[in-house]
Amino acid sequence: MTGERVNPTASVLLFGATGTAGQGVCRALHRAGYVVTCVLRAGQTPPQPAQPLYADITQPMPHILGQFDAVISCVASRNGGREDAWAIDHAAQMNILDVAQRLAVPQFILLSAICVQKPKLPFQFAKLAFEKALIASGLTYSIVRPTAFFKSLSGQIPRLRAGKAFLVFGNGELTACKPISDDDLGNFMVDCIANPTKHNKILPIGGPGPAITPRDQAQALFGLLGRPVKLRRVPVALLRIICGGLRLAGALIPAARRKADLAEIGLYYATESMLIWQGAQRGYSAELTSSTGTEHLFDHYAEIMRSGAAIPRGDHSVF
Repeated sequence: MTGERVNPTASVLLFGATGTAGQGVCRALHRAGYVVTCVLRAGQTPPQPAQPLYADITQPMPHILGQFDAVISCVASRNGGREDAWAIDHAAQMNILDVAQRLAVPQFILLSAICVQKPKLPFQFAKLAFEKALIASGLTYSIVRPTAFFKSLSGQIPRLRAGKAFLVFGNGELTACKPISDDDLGNFMVDCIANPTKHNKILPIGGPGPAITPRDQAQALFGLLGRPVKLRRVPVALLRIICGGLRLAGALIPAARRKADLAEIGLYYATESMLIWQGAQRGYSAELTSSTGTEHLFDHYAEIMRSGAAIPRGDHSVF
């Protein structure tokens, strides 16, 4: 981290601390010596040694009191569907912003996503609406838009362990990203507190190393398994047909509408890179996507293979 700590007892109010990204931020805050208070749902256990506060972020939170130097929000909708997105990525974030303004917290650091630069999905529009509100709030803000997380690129490991093929859309080179680890992201976000070069800015960020494609991921994983690469290609057209069918069914059946939302999220990630979008050139740029940190995805793969660890599957999982 490059920022200088100004106050050795500075206090941070952290939302979304139990997610993997939030846990990375919490660890980074502790390493930097900040006093951390985590806002949790009833029954959740705070990362140690953070202090817990319990609240429902979907409701106003007048009972949250105290003096804090910064609010960090790592809150995100669980599945990205229309209702969940506007309830969490916008309305709940507005409740958090209300807490920050009511307590006169001077700084707000938001975990957003790089995909909002080319919005097509409900959760992207919800995130953008909150970004706009935060910028207009008068608080010092840092909006961090990371590319893909290690967790989101590890979901096929159980398939490969079972001897199955690695699934790719098209030829496996339609998209690319610069994956970032939870701890590298956490360090970057915590540096936003005391580093004035990150204040009042939107900060798209990737991890270290060159951009990688799904085919690159498959080659790395099969290399670790000591087996030849085995790909199963899924036509993008098939996913488009599935999305269209679910959308038509969703006009009458709410459950199909929710499935259509998830299918369209899958289609987006199957066809759009998590890199800087150059609108004028109508393309993505790995060169313009800045990098941070020291932890590489392929080292993460190697550790998972060595340890035999289970792979957490999120609600956004495509495979």
